[in-house]
Amino acid sequence: MNINSILGELRAERGRIDRAISAIEGLNSTGRRKVGRPPTVRRATRRRRGRMSAPGRAKQSQASKPVRRLSVAARRKLSRLLKQRWAQGKMKPRAKATAPKRARRMSQAARNRIAAAQRARWAKVKAQRKAA
Repeated sequence: MNINSILGELRAERGRIDRAISAIEGLNSTGRRKVGRPPTVRRATRRRRGRMSAPGRAKQSQASKPVRRLSVAARRKLSRLLKQRWAQGKMKPRAKATAPKRARRMSQAARNRIAAAQRARWAKVKAQRKAA
């Protein structure tokens, strides 16, 4: 009995068993869960009209929803209808309820009165500090 040949046969058998396990896990949806995002749901590098780029589409499984595309005639009809809605004013942005108020500016005389009142207040505070 040669131990090296037995070891070689056992390793080959282990390889076959590992391949069988991985194939069964691929078929079974309740199989061993892997951590992280599955490789088929990668974010597309380039998006156009909501569809994934060509490499992303090739990797999608057959079970996912098919991409719905509009025919040229349907696109033209939709465009015409939307232009009609814009023309009728249904899609125009709403006007603000009130016009923005102009900035109120203080006259120089009012500023002078406020400054004089403030100087009087500080003079009063300083006088109280001196008295105390």
